Amino acid sequence: MKQITVMEKYPAFTLEISKTETSYKSVDEILAYLKTAIEAHPIAAYIGEFDHYNHTCNLEVGEVSPDIKDAKNIICCFGKVLPKPEILAVRPRAIGVAELEDTFVVSFLEAPNPDANSAMMGWVKAISNK
Repeated sequence: MKQITVMEKYPAFTLEISKTETSYKSVDEILAYLKTAIEAHPIAAYIGEFDHYNHTCNLEVGEVSPDIKDAKNIICCFGKVLPKPEILAVRPRAIGVAELEDTFVVSFLEAPNPDANSAMMGWVKAISNK
């Protein structure tokens, strides 16, 4: 797993997983696994999924790299405290899963909560299960 800066300002974690390194065959299978992991977590709450690929493809002005075959987000929240209203700006969390020809690329923004980062890193690393 690499820590990167996306668009020169967003701290993110990303992992590229070869399709030969995982038993998962699709973005939907990976999202189903992540949903199970979220629901098993003592604090995280599953919120939903967003089909970013189809949304963007269906926009008149939408552009998708030809390398991307599918791309979806799973959305959850790790909020166990609500100390001030502004904390809502950094919630909820999203994990993105993109399918390319031979790999899956899984990424998420760094959370202000180190426990959330650790949980998401563990979930993402476990996708590489072969």
